[in-house]
Amino acid sequence: MDEQSRHDGTEAERLRRARRGDEAAFEAIYHDHARAVHALALRLTGNPAAAEDIAQETFLRMFGFLSGLRDDTPLRPWLKRVAANLAIDRLRRERRHADDAALFNVLDEASAPATVAEADGLLRRLTPLARTLVWLHEMEGWSHEELARRFGRSPSWSKSILSRSLARLRQDLDPGASDEHP
Repeated sequence: MDEQSRHDGTEAERLRRARRGDEAAFEAIYHDHARAVHALALRLTGNPAAAEDIAQETFLRMFGFLSGLRDDTPLRPWLKRVAANLAIDRLRRERRHADDAALFNVLDEASAPATVAEADGLLRRLTPLARTLVWLHEMEGWSHEELARRFGRSPSWSKSILSRSLARLRQDLDPGASDEHP
């Protein structure tokens, strides 16, 4: 597909063409959103292979649900919601038998980050669940009620994990701060 045909028309028009089986339109939609979907999946899972699987599954679901997508609704938020839900499902499967106390453990407490540029590495120090909750709440704007419903827990559960995770991140950003105050 050439660059011109990929960008012809609006997203709504590309969706209509994709519903009719236009592979170029589906490919254009994929190219417009794949990087954002993959980036979110990678942030939530911390695992490149899992992120690729989630991105692929997200677009497969979109392809299977084309007829249910409204032309006037932006596609990226829907795709990101699907990717986040797939990441949460994966996390829940991996943690099915984990003890709740283990959710607060930090994976790597080796050294404090020197700059904000290391934020991604800082997030990776959190458990997958904590990282997912922090990212979805702080960056994607999910409410505690939405997180609680999606994880089958209470809003206070989400608030507790988020509070502890943010405290851990603050401590990791400035480890001397807790030593300065008695």
